[in-house]
Order: sequence, then C-alpha cells, then structure tokens
Amino acid sequence: MPATSTPRLRRDRLTFTLYGSFVVWGWLLYSFNPSVPLLADDLGITHAQAGLHGTAMALGGILAAFVSPWLVRGRGRRAALVTSCLLIVVSVLAMLLAVDLAWSLTSMLVLALGGNVAIAAAQPALVVHHGPAASAAVTEANGVGAAVGLVGPLAVGASVALGWGWRPAVAVTALLALTCAILYSRLPVGGAMTRAHATGPESGEAVALVGDLPASAVEAAVPRPRSRIPAWCFLAALVAGVALEFSTTYWATDLVREQTGAGAGIAAATTAGLVLGMATIRFIVGPLSLRVSPAMLLAGSFLVSVLGWAVLWTATTPATAIVGLVVAGLGYGAQYPLSVSLLLATAPGSGDRAQGRATFAGSVAVGVAPFALGALADAFGAHQAFLVVPVIALLGASVAAAGGRLQRREVAVLVADTPPVVDRVR
Repeated sequence: MPATSTPRLRRDRLTFTLYGSFVVWGWLLYSFNPSVPLLADDLGITHAQAGLHGTAMALGGILAAFVSPWLVRGRGRRAALVTSCLLIVVSVLAMLLAVDLAWSLTSMLVLALGGNVAIAAAQPALVVHHGPAASAAVTEANGVGAAVGLVGPLAVGASVALGWGWRPAVAVTALLALTCAILYSRLPVGGAMTRAHATGPESGEAVALVGDLPASAVEAAVPRPRSRIPAWCFLAALVAGVALEFSTTYWATDLVREQTGAGAGIAAATTAGLVLGMATIRFIVGPLSLRVSPAMLLAGSFLVSVLGWAVLWTATTPATAIVGLVVAGLGYGAQYPLSVSLLLATAPGSGDRAQGRATFAGSVAVGVAPFALGALADAFGAHQAFLVVPVIALLGASVAAAGGRLQRREVAVLVADTPPVVDRVR
C-alpha cells in the first residue's frame, strides 16, 4: 500500500465482536440516563441526589482507568473483556433491585467499572487492529453503540407508558452483556487480543502503519512529538464532549417536561432524537475523517452542538425539542470518538496508557457535569441550568482547533527534520 493512499477500514470477525462492548455501553447509557428523573421519583430524592449517579459512574470510570491497563497486561485482553461483561450483568441486576439511594449508587459504581473496562479494553484493540484506519474504526464502533442505544429511550418511554416503569428497558443491558461475554470467550488470543504479560507491540498498545511498515519497526527512525500540548488539547476536548453528552442525556427529559408540558414517557422518548443524531453522524464522520482533518471535524462538531442547543432551549413543543436534540446529537456524536482517536494518535506505543488517561478524564466529567447541572436545575430550573451547555461547547471548539493547529505545525517540523523513513529503516 503506498504511503499516500487513503486507508481503508476492513471489517472482520474481531472488529464486529469488539463492537459488542459499544453496543452494551450504548444501550446502558441511553436507557438509564433518560430514566434518572424517573428514578428520582421512585426513590423520592432530589435532582442533585439523582445526579450523584453521574458521580458514581465517574468513580467507576476512574477505577477503570487504573484497573483496565493492569487487567489487560496481567490477564490478557480477552480475559479483561469477559470479566468486564460479567461484572456488568451482576451490577445491572443489583441496580434493578435497588430500594434506596445508597444501594443504587453502589450498583452504578460497579456497573461503570465494568462498562468502562469493556470500552477501555476494546478501543485500543481496534486501534491496533486497524492501524491507519483506526479513526474510522473507533468512530464506527461508537456509532454502532449509539445506533443500538437509539432504541433505549424509546424502550423507556414505551415501558413507562405501559405502566411497567423504566426498569425493563435497562434490564436489556444484562442480556447484551452476557451475550458479549460468550462471544469474547470464543475469540483466539493473539494480535489485538493480547496475551497475558505481553510487552511491546504485542501488549496491545497503539500501533499505526507508515506506508507498508508497522510503526514499531520504524519507531527508532521517527522522532517523538516535541510537545504534549496537542494531547492536552484533545484531552480537554474529550472532557468537554463527555460533559455535554452526559449532562444532556441526564436532564433533557426534565427540560422537555418543564418547557413543553410533555408527560414523563413522551419526554423520556424525546432523548431518542439526540441518540439518532449521534448515531447518524458517527457513520458519516468515520469515513470522512480519513479524508478531512479529524481536528477540524472535531472543532466543527462543537459548533453544531451549539445550534442544536439553541433549538432545544427555545422549544415549546415536544416536536421542536426532538429537532433540537437531533441537531445537538449531530454535534455530540462526533466529539468523543474523534477526540479519543486524536489523543491516541499522539501516543505511539502507549495506547493503553493514553486510553487510561482518557477514561480518567472522561469519568471526572461524567461525575461533575450531570451533578452540577442537576444542582443548577434545583436552584434555577432546568431551562436556566442549560445555559452552561453552549459555554462548554465553545470551549471545546477552541481547544480542538488549537490542538489541530499545533499538531499540523509539529508534523510539518518533524517531516522537515526527518530523512525518508524507508531509507532510515534500511
């Protein structure tokens, strides 16, 4: 393959199986998050207390940031994936049986640990497996998760309308996780499915291709990035994107109820508009990122989310709110996969560690953003609380654009200072 050719995404058994982690996590997020206001009603707690589920999810993610690299190295990637899925099954069942806030929060912490390990183990595996097409693979994987999750809010709305409550919809997560555990257990060990105690390229850390040569073969010939600033910019963009997504999925139901007078079932179902936008753009932006600068796409996605917020914030009917959520989803959907792909690209040979940092930072955003917005909603109402959304989006656009500029400048310097790769490898 010539070095100048456009990378192609090749989908095989391993690729589709790794997508399973995103299916499980997508269903959980988009069925449980819109149910948070309904859970608050069931347990008789305030919005701020219900927002603590985001904090519990964050703590589970922070634990996963440390547990996942250790588990992958010590037990191998397949064992890490199987273990994480089984942990999801057990914790979902515990969540469904929760009778008070403490029980519910503990279940969410364990659930988030399992879910984040599943993603943190699968995502670098996709990067290793697909090399220069990694941005497309990671984006498509997140798109598959969002597409499956699209049914989540609809399932919640239908379940509530039938008088069953939100729990049956969330229970599907356990069935999906059990299925994935079985599929992962049947994968052969080797390659991206790293063995226990593997080191170097076999460890499952990010591997890209330079022309026909693996990056590991030319690592000594290619100078490392001179600055960590682009990585910090993309990490900040990731935090902004996660904060926007989780704040909106947690509290859009409440905003729609407050502004349009819609019932609980209809309001919860409108969140499907957000997931529809997210799923749609991920299938578009994945292939597009192989032709257009991913950093430019990332900065633009934040601006699109501001437009969606404006429509949602001014909506007075459920139909208009759905339109706003769809447009916002077109922005939100590109933000996490592009930012994490860009972040992993700044860390050749250190993919699992970079993924750990991303998991840690994203988990902090999950913990702070929904709780903060819930507290603001208690104090000022959901409508006024949602004014923080465009502020976060504009900050995200700024750091994404800055990271892209710095990255292009650094690549230009590296290319100018580095002799041809093939000559140096010889």
